[in-house]
Amino acid sequence: MNLADKNCYQCKTGLLPGHSYAATVKIAWRFFNRIATSTKRRPYVRSAYFNNEKVFLDHFWPHLNQKNPTDRKHRLRYLQSGIELIRNYKCSPVLIKSDIIRKEVLYRFMGIASGTHFLVQVKEDIKHNQKSLMSIFGYNEK
Repeated sequence: MNLADKNCYQCKTGLLPGHSYAATVKIAWRFFNRIATSTKRRPYVRSAYFNNEKVFLDHFWPHLNQKNPTDRKHRLRYLQSGIELIRNYKCSPVLIKSDIIRKEVLYRFMGIASGTHFLVQVKEDIKHNQKSLMSIFGYNEK
C-alpha cells in the first residue's frame, strides 16, 4: 500500500508527548477522558466520513492492551491525531472486507501528523450498524 497514491489527511494536532509508556499513557488517558465525560454512556466521536454517525471508542483500549508496552507507547502517541482524523476526514478510505466473518468491514484512514504517516482502523459491524475505533498505528512509507 503506497500512501503517495492515496489522499492523506494532514492533521493540525501533533503527536502526544512522552518518552516513556507511563508518561504517554497518562497524557492519553487525560485526552480520552475529556471525550468520555462529554458523552453519557459509551465514549464516541462523530465522523464526517460516515455522515456524522457515531464511532465508538471503547474497543480501542482492550485492543491496545494486547500489544507490548513499546508498541503501545508508539500507538498512543497518535491518539489525538487519530481522533481528529475520524472527526474531519471526508475522503474514501481503504476498505477491507472480511471473508471469514462477513458481518464486519474494516476501514483504514490515512493521515499525517508531525511529518509521520499513520493509519486509523475503524471496524463496522454490519448486523448492528455500529462503528468502532479499533487501532491507530504508525506507517513507514517505503
